[in-house]
Amino acid sequence: MERTFVIVKPDGVQRGLVGEIMARLERRGLRLAAAKFMAVSQEMAETHYSIHKGKPFYDGLIAYITSAPVMAMVWEGVNAVAAVRQTMGATHPTEAAPGSVRHDFGLEVGRNITHASDSVENGEKETALWFKPEELVNWQRDLDRWIFE
Repeated sequence: MERTFVIVKPDGVQRGLVGEIMARLERRGLRLAAAKFMAVSQEMAETHYSIHKGKPFYDGLIAYITSAPVMAMVWEGVNAVAAVRQTMGATHPTEAAPGSVRHDFGLEVGRNITHASDSVENGEKETALWFKPEELVNWQRDLDRWIFE
């Protein structure tokens, strides 16, 4: 069972899309393991996006992610990383598949509504950065037997 990290970014929160995004992930069959509605500190933003430091868009990215609250979440399931990324769609909304979050609600890459871990390893790193171990809930849904083989 994989775990992956997801953020509904400030534009998604401001547009009232948190519930829609969570509902899509639940309907997909993924299980919520943690959620936190929060303001992102400068330090957290710089740590999370450290891979982009020095790139032309870095300062704008930091300013954007700290500009309004986000919903940080951990989702789990079989092939969770791939399933979440498919549900969210391509980074560039105009290249995202019809029916994906970014296709349905986005126009520009700088306001692409969500962040989703791109690998199991990054999902683990990002989860550890944003959540303490005791904030993750291990549980079973009664309907899991109808979703997971």
